[in-house]
Amino acid sequence: MFRLDLPVDETAMKALQRRRSAEAARQKRIFNTRNRVMGLDLQTLERQMAERRERVEIEKQRDVAHDALRVCADEMLMRQQREEEERRRDLARDLVEYRATQQRAGDSRDADLNCNRQGAPGVNALAPESFGPASMQVFQGEGVGEVERRSVQMEVNERTLRAQKEERDRQKEEQKHRELLRGREVLQQDLRAVQLDVLETECRRAASIALKSYNQAQAEEKLERERQDRMRREGEGLAEIQHMVTSDLLTECPEAAERAPRVLPDRWKGMSPSQLSAIYRQREEQRAERERLTQLEKQREKAWGLLQLQQARQQVEEESSVRLMEKERRAQLDCYNQQLAREQQARQQYLRNEIYTNRPTARYFTQFSTSSR
Repeated sequence: MFRLDLPVDETAMKALQRRRSAEAARQKRIFNTRNRVMGLDLQTLERQMAERRERVEIEKQRDVAHDALRVCADEMLMRQQREEEERRRDLARDLVEYRATQQRAGDSRDADLNCNRQGAPGVNALAPESFGPASMQVFQGEGVGEVERRSVQMEVNERTLRAQKEERDRQKEEQKHRELLRGREVLQQDLRAVQLDVLETECRRAASIALKSYNQAQAEEKLERERQDRMRREGEGLAEIQHMVTSDLLTECPEAAERAPRVLPDRWKGMSPSQLSAIYRQREEQRAERERLTQLEKQREKAWGLLQLQQARQQVEEESSVRLMEKERRAQLDCYNQQLAREQQARQQYLRNEIYTNRPTARYFTQFSTSSR
């Protein structure tokens, strides 16, 4: 048997009701004549602007946070790199010290074989009768040769301590040397700064002295120029006085009228016959020249009038030909327009009689704008 008392799934009902409410609100907003005709949805626009401003602000804050995070990451990476470099230098220094103190060629077990050295710890120090046929009765760490090993170990430790002390002393000497060099460098910088100050002071003093000398030279030159101008004006005044005293105006010299390039009214007695004949001859030449120029101007105006008349006739002929061509073109255009009108009229008749025969009813238009989608 099927169970009929199952609980109703309210999720689907709530989703359906939510969609219906959204559809009703959308229809109310879209089919509102006031909002559709008079303007925009200001509330929606303001909400969109507020959301946009909030989004821009959030993006700015995110960019600032990302920048700070990048700066922190860069600083951390640089610090890690410095620590890694320092760690590598320490490891390299420790490795060098270990090799110098713990891996000496003279401390190896086969130093007497490879380097022809004596005194290396080994099986030679033991009694030959203590070994058997296999020659493997003595191993490292057992009590055989303990005294020799201890003495060798003490010597190795002593060398190690001596090397460490020497290294520490060397580092102290290097530190003192670096501090001494740094002090010398600071002292040199101070001396250089003092020298630069002294040089700058000397340069300023030299510049002031040079400027003072230049100003003094300019003043002396100005005084000398004024003195020369004063002497020139005095000389010109004296020359003018001398000229007035010895000129022909005061002495009334009769030869002045002949030497003068212009007529002197107080000494002129009239023109001579030669001067009058020259004037008459020049006047006749000017009259003949003027008559010749007048004839030439008349001939030029006559030729120009003939040229203008010829150009006017040619222009009239061209205008008449253009009017004829325009008349023919308009006649062709009228024929073409009449043909297009007949074709358009036939097309309209075909559409009305053959195509547009099924007219839509009022029910056809009522099926639109019933949903917001």
